[in-house]
Amino acid sequence: MTWSPKLSSGFTFARNKSSFISPQSGMCSFCTDECAGTCEIAQAAVSGAQTVYPMTTGNNQIASEKDYPVDYSHFNINGRVFGAQKAPANSEECTVFNVNLECSYGILHPVRMALPFILPALIKLNWRDYFAGAAMAGVTCVIGEDARNNDGALQMEKGQITEFPLLGQALDCFRRYHRGYGQIVLQCNIDDDLAGVPRIAIEKYGAEAIEIKFGQAAKGIQPVKRVKDLETALDKKARGELVHPDPTDPDVQKAYRENVCPNFYTCGRLPFWTEETLSRHIEDLRNMGARNIYFKMAGFDPVDIERVLRIACTEKVDMITFDGAGGGSGYSPSKMMNEWSLPTVCLEDVVVRLCSRLKEEGMTPPAIVMTGGFASEDQVYKGLAFGEGHVLGIGLCRASMAAAMTGKTIGEQIKAGDIPPMYKKYGKTVEEIFADLADLRALYGTKANDFSTGAIGVFSYLNKIGFGLKHFAALNRKFDISLVNRTDLIPLTAEARSLLQGELLQGEG
Repeated sequence: MTWSPKLSSGFTFARNKSSFISPQSGMCSFCTDECAGTCEIAQAAVSGAQTVYPMTTGNNQIASEKDYPVDYSHFNINGRVFGAQKAPANSEECTVFNVNLECSYGILHPVRMALPFILPALIKLNWRDYFAGAAMAGVTCVIGEDARNNDGALQMEKGQITEFPLLGQALDCFRRYHRGYGQIVLQCNIDDDLAGVPRIAIEKYGAEAIEIKFGQAAKGIQPVKRVKDLETALDKKARGELVHPDPTDPDVQKAYRENVCPNFYTCGRLPFWTEETLSRHIEDLRNMGARNIYFKMAGFDPVDIERVLRIACTEKVDMITFDGAGGGSGYSPSKMMNEWSLPTVCLEDVVVRLCSRLKEEGMTPPAIVMTGGFASEDQVYKGLAFGEGHVLGIGLCRASMAAAMTGKTIGEQIKAGDIPPMYKKYGKTVEEIFADLADLRALYGTKANDFSTGAIGVFSYLNKIGFGLKHFAALNRKFDISLVNRTDLIPLTAEARSLLQGELLQGEG
């Protein structure tokens, strides 16, 4: 049995011509010279190195296509019929409506959240409604790395950003609806730091929280993007980006004029943090005015995971989001998205065991968030339960963006009088069709009637996840989400049983 996808992919719209596949290679079992050329190999023969990356980005989201041999579906959720925790044991008060989903985190400056979710780093597609909906739902959200590259009005002097209006707009999308829960965070990578993004974000635009990125792109490596011509390459170089080959090199310019120059590429920088440089960087951020510090980590080697956790404890970092294999939405090589990193449930196992060890040593780990492939309340409940009290929340990135996009689109259709058939039975107006608008009015008053339907969509989606979580918690007679643990999980496979017993990755971490 193979776990890897065949050489057909939504990343590139590649398709195997035959239904007969050689499992190990992913190629058609017979390959003929009469083929029109639709698989990944054929595409590479034409488009070359570009096909390392997804070719279907733009107005789309991208996610892993690998069906891993173990994930949260290998567990069912337990249920109980006696007693109650954190609620009076009577039938009138032990209802789903009395399950407490609120939580808080933060070492120096605590942050409250209305729901145990965050919306991880993103700055593409309908980001305005993504951030606004997070504020409405009362959860933390993160502006993604390299946001400066999306701002056509960005201004720089001597390699430092002096005007970054898009960042002000992104922060305002959240602040406009902030109701005391959650926080909007700016993620910065090494290139952002070199361009002065943290300083201008904090000192000019009032950002209060910075997330430090370990690795680059979607999770692991620095992004590489083709540049169309010498003029563009020179402009990228002037803005402080790494460009290969160097467009300022006279020999490269001569080769370009003679039409024998290879393709130009921009290349993001990989971080080379140490305990000392990170400590200084965090101190600098706090001196600038940052109230909260976050880390973003992926399923790197367990030795690196432990090192990051120890640094976080020492530096009083507020939260680390661990991003496991199985998720997506970032700009990462296609095969890296499928074949790199610990699957989320395995990554969570490593993180939980390390946090337990650190607590035994007398250290205080930061709040832990797991993300990577979560989209429904059963998955979220399992992720929280598997966290054994160490995992505060679950990141819902692609699913929340899907809600932002579809909410906006359906709202536009309603206003145009072109109501999708499946929603006509509910009515003809936004008020009639968007069912949880009533809950928003309860929070914001009648001005909620004028909210963007994309943001309403994000709020409604997260509201649904929260309501579903309450059902599972009440099913286990736990009326505070902080009580969920691994006793709430039923292993269905030998791999799941090994994970619960801490045996599957024994010896690592």
